[in-house]
Order: sequence, then C-alpha cells, then structure tokens
Amino acid sequence: MGLLDQLAGQVMGSLGAQKQDSVAQGDLMGGVMALINGAGGLPALLQQLQGSGLGDQVASWIGTGENQAVSGDQIKNALGEDNIQQIAQQAGVEPEHASAGLAQLLPQIIDKLTPNGQVPQGDLLEQGLSMLKGKFLA
Repeated sequence: MGLLDQLAGQVMGSLGAQKQDSVAQGDLMGGVMALINGAGGLPALLQQLQGSGLGDQVASWIGTGENQAVSGDQIKNALGEDNIQQIAQQAGVEPEHASAGLAQLLPQIIDKLTPNGQVPQGDLLEQGLSMLKGKFLA
C-alpha cells in the first residue's frame, strides 16, 4: 500500500491548508467520492465533464503536464445543479461554495488518480479512493 499512501500524501500536501470561500477541501471529499463512485465510476465522471465542454481541462488533469483551472460555474454546469445542491448539503455549505471548492479539488484528485496519464481500473482505483477518503476525513 506504499503507492497508495504516497498518492494520498501528495494530494494532501498539494491541498495543504487551502480553503475556498472558507470551505475546507476535506468537507467536500465525501461529495467527490460520491461523484466518482456514482454510476460508472471515474470514467463516467470524466466523460460527463468532457461532454460538458471541459475536454481540454480534463485532458490536462489526466495528463502529466500542468492542470488547467476550471471555475465553479463550469463545474456547476458540468455536474448539474442537483448534484451541486446534494454535495453542498452533505458538506454543510452553500451551493456556490461547493462548486467553487470542487473546482479547486477535482483537478487535483483526478490528477492524482490518473498516474502516467491513465485511468486506473477496478480494485486499484477503489483502494486509492478509500485511502484518500481516510486521509481527508480523518
């Protein structure tokens, strides 16, 4: 599990003590987990984001170069208002704060979950998500 510990450590280190509009990134991790574990998993989430006009940004998150930024409005449009409302309620924040926080968090999580520009399959992805959840929600 050394690789997974390293992955979680990298995400936590890159997020540091960042907050977006007073929302701790860890408060939104449950929402990210739900998005990724939802129907179709990470590939379906990536496809949804790409199909919503974020193809270039998503490609940069998966690739090995610098991650392109995305706005809270872009995330809200891509994921849908209902999803953002649900995530906001789960995190105990306003929807605009949730979408802004997700705009900061999703690129980093997707980047770390797609080492070498490839989406992991099956158990490796589940183990990585479980490890990240433990680190964020501890």
